[in-house]
Amino acid sequence: MSKSDPTKPKRLAIIASKGTLDMAYVPFILGSTAVAMGWDVGIFFTFFGMSLLKPKIKASVTPLGNPAMPMKMPFGPKWFQNIVWPIPVFMMSIPGFQWLATKLMKMTFKNSNVATIEELREICIQGGARMFACQMTMEAFGFKPEDFIPSAELVGAATFLEYASDADITLFV
Repeated sequence: MSKSDPTKPKRLAIIASKGTLDMAYVPFILGSTAVAMGWDVGIFFTFFGMSLLKPKIKASVTPLGNPAMPMKMPFGPKWFQNIVWPIPVFMMSIPGFQWLATKLMKMTFKNSNVATIEELREICIQGGARMFACQMTMEAFGFKPEDFIPSAELVGAATFLEYASDADITLFV
């Protein structure tokens, strides 16, 4: 129950500031789980997280920004799939490596029956989660309201802070 009113559901406030494939899953996995538990959920999208409000999400893995990233192959015999392939940092800057890493991660998720980012976002929306789009970021990056899904609420930071002020849990991802 909410800390301010024991009859209200718990409230989760998430700030999503990154739009890479691995970071795109975080707010939607947590948000979809919370709405399934009956929680009130609001996600504030800012900076590069704004791309997660576009109708088609084109997120990719950025291996260079994640040098600890081990890779397992999502194909071949089980013994091959179970090898953790440490990737040397110099390889991460090779042209085409980001495309390959993205392809392999998407294949891994598909093989594991993990929902797509768009599917998780839709679960959040259907469950009543609010999708707050940062107005300052929108203006600074030259976005227009029609660039985003219809359920995106264009708000200033003060609106989200008011929402988050009653949150039981607030996360920055």
